[in-house]
Parts: sequence; C-alpha cells; structure tokens
Amino acid sequence: MEIYDIIVIGGGPAGLTAAVYAGRADKKVLILEKSTFGGQITSSPKVENIPGFLSVSGNEFAEKLIEQAMSLDAEIECSAALKLIPGKPHTVVTDDGEYKAKSVIIATGTTHRLLGLEREEEFIGNGISFCAVCDGAFYSGKTVAVIGGGNSALQEAILLSELCKKVYLIQNLSFLTGEKKLQNAVYQKDNIEVILNTVVTKLSGEGDLTRITVSDGEKEYDIDIDGMFTAIGLVPQNEIFNGTLSLDRNGYIPSGEDCLTSVEGVFVAGDCRAKRIRQVATAVSDGAVAALAACNYLMEY
Repeated sequence: MEIYDIIVIGGGPAGLTAAVYAGRADKKVLILEKSTFGGQITSSPKVENIPGFLSVSGNEFAEKLIEQAMSLDAEIECSAALKLIPGKPHTVVTDDGEYKAKSVIIATGTTHRLLGLEREEEFIGNGISFCAVCDGAFYSGKTVAVIGGGNSALQEAILLSELCKKVYLIQNLSFLTGEKKLQNAVYQKDNIEVILNTVVTKLSGEGDLTRITVSDGEKEYDIDIDGMFTAIGLVPQNEIFNGTLSLDRNGYIPSGEDCLTSVEGVFVAGDCRAKRIRQVATAVSDGAVAALAACNYLMEY
C-alpha cells in the first residue's frame, strides 16, 4: 500500500491551503473530502473579506484553491473519513478503503446548526446567511432577522443594526443568554426588535427567502424580511476522532497556534480547532501553519 507524506482530512480553505504548502515542499499529499470541496464558503455568492479579492464568489475562491493544490500534484479523493488509527504510519479508514500516511492534518471544519425547517437548505445563500461580517453589507438598508440569543446572535444583531433598516432578534427562550453587556447594547438599538419565546416555523419565498412564519405557542404570524442570519451554534466535525484525539467539551480539538494535537504526527487546522475567531483568513493561516509543522515533523520521521 502506498504511504503518503501527508493526508489532509477535509477540503475546505484550511485543508486546501495545507495541501498547497505541503505540495510546495515537495510532499506527497492526499486530500480526503466527504462532500463539498471548498467547505462552507461555497454557499456564499459574494465574499468581500478575503485578502487579495475585492469580491469573489465562494465557489470561485474554492475552485482556485483546488486548482492550485492539484497543480502541485496533490491527489484528491471524494471519501468520508471514518476512523484515524495512530501509528507509524497513521491509517485513515474511509468509506471506500484505507489510506496510510506519515502525518495527518485534520481540517474537517464545522457545520452551522440548522433550524430543521423545510426548504432551509434551499435558502442557504439565497436569503439565509450565517456571518454578518461576511454578508451583512448585502442587506444594507434592508430588513433582516437574526435567530438565536447567545453571544454570537447578539453580536450579529448589533453589527447588522449599523447596516440594516430593521433587525428582528428572535429567541426561543424567555430571555437572552448572551453576556449582559451585549444585551444592553442590543436593547439600546432603536432598530433592533427583540422577540422572545418565539420560534421560526416556516420559510417562504420564490427563489430567495422573503418571509418567515413564527410562533409564540399561542399565535402564529408572518414577518417579511430580506434575509435571515442563523446564529444558534456550530457543530465541529470531529466525532470520528473521539477516543483517538483529545476533544474539548464542545467537541473541538484543543490546539495552540502551532496546530499540534495530542497525537504525534497529527495536526489540526481551521474551524474544527478550538479557537475564538473562525473566518476564511484564520482558516488559511491554520492550513499554512499545520502544513509547515507537518513538514518539520517529517524531517525527523
């Protein structure tokens, strides 16, 4: 069986950047991706916060990264990693076979927790967003809803209130769960309307999301909006490493800026790493760091 220098698990910005750096170091690299190369960014029709691009679609950015990685002879397999078996070499078990490598970079990312409503996935990128920093400018002067009541939701609402005509902040509990300082900032905004004890029950629109139906348990009514930002949490895609690598209580892989994990020769990059800021820029930074760390490890393998 062929032994790779580096297997990268995950084909988002972090994983693809790691493959680029490893390829430039003349390492034999295999990228494993179970679904969409490019990751979550492919759902963004327009991205304006990636250095070097005034504006680029998520798909276009992902395609450029894939092209760059493949130009450096990275191999790509559309396979779901199921298990990591540490050793010399490490073994990655997938849904279509096993692969071996001297080192592994985990870049499995996260998924946004969804509401579980009909047509929800259809509207992602067509009215449903997850990042006000990324997409807020598209709704300048318009009406949006933010779903959630924690720190992330409050921060999204505050940011959007500087851009939008009206912001509905909809929380399913009878109180906001974010920090008191953020709550105070929310309630000081005249264009933020906080709606408690309420859940979204239906999404509507022709092509783009234009209306949500909400219920407070007693009555159900419609709210016309131009966009919706869901901020009810992230789910790290690290379940397959539980019992093999150390995970924190939220399921993220603990690691400092060196991207090292609890297993020698295994590194972590991107949103699946325990950290505070999760943006494309920080993902590609992790990818570079993890790849260089793997290359240094291989020098003494």
